[in-house]
Amino acid sequence: MIKKKEEMEIEERERMREGEGIIKIIHFFKKEDFKANVRLCAKLIIQPSCSIGLHQHIDEDEVFIILKGKGILFDGKKENIVGEGDAILTGKGEAHSVKNIGEENLEIIAFIAKY
Repeated sequence: MIKKKEEMEIEERERMREGEGIIKIIHFFKKEDFKANVRLCAKLIIQPSCSIGLHQHIDEDEVFIILKGKGILFDGKKENIVGEGDAILTGKGEAHSVKNIGEENLEIIAFIAKY
């Protein structure tokens, strides 16, 4: 299946997971496009000073791949600076949050697979 850029659904969520600002979500594919148990396959665009609040991933794994920008990722234990090219895996009941600390948009590929 090929989905052209202009066919992708764009969603904006305000205060996502009790975070700050508006997060733009560009859905590459929706969960019904997959045979596997996938919940999300998208690009997240987080504007400067905006964030996704702390949340748990129970019975699922989420992969973040940082495409552009700089952020702080809290992994439930400590804050970590993340940037272009970094990959993050959160699952097995772990929690995370992310905040854009740069002057440009923080762009992240996000993929969530359920157990």
